Amino acid sequence: MTTFLPHDLLWIDRCETLPVDAPDWACNALRQGNPVVVRRASCEVDQVAVGVRGLSREHRYAAVVPKSAVLRHVSPEQLSLATAAVWPALQALRLLEPVLNASGLVWGVGGSAGFELATGIRALHQDSDLDLILRTPEPLDRQQAAQLLQQLQTPLCRVDAQLQTPWGGVALSEWASAARRVLLKANEGARLVSDPWQPLEYAA
Repeated sequence: MTTFLPHDLLWIDRCETLPVDAPDWACNALRQGNPVVVRRASCEVDQVAVGVRGLSREHRYAAVVPKSAVLRHVSPEQLSLATAAVWPALQALRLLEPVLNASGLVWGVGGSAGFELATGIRALHQDSDLDLILRTPEPLDRQQAAQLLQQLQTPLCRVDAQLQTPWGGVALSEWASAARRVLLKANEGARLVSDPWQPLEYAA
């Protein structure tokens, strides 16, 4: 059974996969061929939790769809800046690419920037953040996190980088801070932990 990760983009074969009470705009988004984004939530092994996005920030709809309905799958790290960097977030991405590549981490683009790069549909605006997904299957120490956070600072826009551990996601800015505990976002919900890579702590 295929495994999909949070922030992955999925193209669904039919709008009938959405619940019968799904809003019209969500069904129209699927009919137009727009992808959905994988979100964190518990569901059956043959299903995947997704979010549908519309043209406005108010248009966000959470659903669960069968994995068998997925036609195409694109992960954040498969996206590249192939279009003109018109918006500050994309200009920041172009500026930070060498830093990200030098980090040694597998990384990708999420949020509005990832959606626009994957679809060509306008999702960004002048004040959009740049959302980055950093794959960290092995622990990243706090000093390294602080150094990376500093390197990712840019006056172009706010950069929101999230570390994806085997147990969930944690903000790079939190892990780079002096906070004793950080917020780990997992399928089962969010909780404060002192080590996002420690499964025993998470299971406790």
